Amino acid sequence: MHSPSHPTLADIDSHTLKGWLHDGDEIALLDVREHGQYGESHLFYAAPVPFSRLEADIARLAPRRDVRLVVYDAGAEDDVALRAASALRALGYTRVYRLAGGIAQWQRDGYATFAGVNVPSKTFGELAEEVFHTPRISAAELAERQRRGDNLIVLDGRPYAEYQKMSIPGGICCPNGELALRAHTLARDPSTTIVVNCAGRTRSIIGAQTLINLGVPNPVYALENGTQGWYLADFRLDHGASRRYDEAIAPQDLPALAQRSAGLAERHGVPIVDAAQVRAWLGDTARSTFLCDVRSAEEYAQGSLPGAQHAPGGQLIQATDQYLAVRGARIVVFDGEGVRAPVVASWLRQMGWDACVLKEGLAADLPAPVAPPVEPALRLLDDRALAAAQARGARLIDIRSSMRYRAQHIAGAQWSIRPRFAGLALEPSQPLVLLADERAVAAWAVADLRALGAHDVAVNLGTPASWSAAGIPLVATPDEPADRDCIDYLFFVHDRHDGNKAAARQYLAWETNLVRQIDARERAAYRFPAG
Repeated sequence: MHSPSHPTLADIDSHTLKGWLHDGDEIALLDVREHGQYGESHLFYAAPVPFSRLEADIARLAPRRDVRLVVYDAGAEDDVALRAASALRALGYTRVYRLAGGIAQWQRDGYATFAGVNVPSKTFGELAEEVFHTPRISAAELAERQRRGDNLIVLDGRPYAEYQKMSIPGGICCPNGELALRAHTLARDPSTTIVVNCAGRTRSIIGAQTLINLGVPNPVYALENGTQGWYLADFRLDHGASRRYDEAIAPQDLPALAQRSAGLAERHGVPIVDAAQVRAWLGDTARSTFLCDVRSAEEYAQGSLPGAQHAPGGQLIQATDQYLAVRGARIVVFDGEGVRAPVVASWLRQMGWDACVLKEGLAADLPAPVAPPVEPALRLLDDRALAAAQARGARLIDIRSSMRYRAQHIAGAQWSIRPRFAGLALEPSQPLVLLADERAVAAWAVADLRALGAHDVAVNLGTPASWSAAGIPLVATPDEPADRDCIDYLFFVHDRHDGNKAAARQYLAWETNLVRQIDARERAAYRFPAG
């Protein structure tokens, strides 16, 4: 089926979709159910784009309006895919398709589904360990070496916020995307053993293999099963640790580091493209191009290239589907010094992506991006006006995450989520106030409520701290909403970090089993070096 001249919606069957996923043309496969539902079971290449956030995220994840888009839901009585398709058409997407029968029909037709999140990336990590035979160290051996006072260093390859939740005692936060630039300053002695860890497996493996691929002289190991393996072995984890890499890099070190990264990129066939080529790509209406700034959050906050999204290198590899939803798209990565981006691109190409490095990096001259969809108008209330509205009988609908609602919410506020607004039994004459974290998410939710007949809808973007300061009573409800209603939350992925050993074991078993679930075409899409 080719792009029609006018917006359309057509159902496609499972066999057609399976063919499309491997035909080499661009396709964005969107699971439009909420995060918890997605995490329980989804298609291998599906990007999680929950209906509650669809319009807020789609321009970043699939910017080209005539890209081939396929949406799906659970099937049966679920209508969220139809609603999502209508919303996408309203935004100007012209090739929108729905998987007939949803995930239920996909399974009936004999195709596999996958639990968890970031499945293509995590599968890649497991395959990488098989292909490269990445050295690993058990929690027990690492603990014994630490006890002996061996010459070793533990580098935590996760972002700082994740590191602070739980970490290996003595571990230093150095996210995977920073390793090529910073590991040498953390382990200047070539005899120092470097152990890379994450929460589970993928970033431990990729981080350790990154250093090995770069040719560092140090012995390098991945910590087997990360902080979860450490916890399952009954060793103590740190919480709230603040050790992290030093941001300063000696200028005289950069040429050698850049040369080392360039050699790695060359070995993996990474193209180096100039700004003129990227400008042409960005103007190409037949192909999607994603511009990814792989530097740290602090560097990105100081300024980036027009239209670039912040995609720290380690996370872009670990969770690619959170940054782009278009399979077959181009990915252009860049940094400010020429050390980190080539390494990230070398991994992305092995993952099967058409990835390249922007030669000029942060100094490139690129055009302003296409404007995102215009949000529906909304009326904002500050916390004082919110208190007054509640006193006058306004109904408060809290659309923050279910877990934030459980932890603390305004007394009398009701939790809901956009796909289930139809069950709110609205009184058209009663004023509504939506309590939300993000303006864009709230704006599209307001539009839905108005379509359901609500005439007076306002939004408050406060926090429990600001509500409390305004004298608004707060309550906690640890069991409300009930687990079955928390469709935005995937319990087995999160519970592994909350002292639940069974959840940790289940998670690790899931991760190591991924390579046995994929089919031959999915495995062939990865491009590991020969030999």
